[in-house]
Amino acid sequence: MDLSPGQLKAVFVLVVLVLASLGYWLILPKVTHSHAVPQAAASPSPSATGSAPAPPPGTPAPAATAAPAASGSVNIYSWLPFTQQGLAAAAAVTVKFCADYNTYSYTENADAYVASMNGLITAQLATTLRDSYANPGVAKVRTDQKQVSTGTAVITSIRAFGPSSLTFIVNAGQHLVTSKGTSNGSAQYAVTVTGSGTSWQVNDIELSSVGQS
Repeated sequence: MDLSPGQLKAVFVLVVLVLASLGYWLILPKVTHSHAVPQAAASPSPSATGSAPAPPPGTPAPAATAAPAASGSVNIYSWLPFTQQGLAAAAAVTVKFCADYNTYSYTENADAYVASMNGLITAQLATTLRDSYANPGVAKVRTDQKQVSTGTAVITSIRAFGPSSLTFIVNAGQHLVTSKGTSNGSAQYAVTVTGSGTSWQVNDIELSSVGQS
């Protein structure tokens, strides 16, 4: 069923709110949650301990009140162009790619760097990343400083989606070891994946602030 622009906007807002609270349960490995400490049962009040007076003879018993039926949960995926499994697959590709994007060593060439992302990225993005990694100025600094980098990634939100694409906002971390010392940094990226079902590839990465007012 095609949604009007107004309906699509309303659905998008709802999805963002739901995924903001349930995202880690839907698309990332579960983290350990501490169990809430049960509160001690309240002591019965003195009046509650006595027996209730019996109704006069002939008084009809009060009718039992039925508890309201629990409302069923809403399946938001019936409104969206992807399934829960599809979203999980797209997110997994995004996280793996962003971690690999910031993982490299001065001992490896551009082909080896891009090879670690085989299957995760489109051919066009592979060419772009290979050219950037092999840039003479960048390569010289990497080699001179003997850089060894390890990347991490966490998805924080969804920026946009369509029938065959999803754009995630990702916090990408970097642990960098060089001949000058060790440092840790991070950057926020907008990462777009394209595909369908459970088959997705990254076709674009840029700083999340690009194009934002």
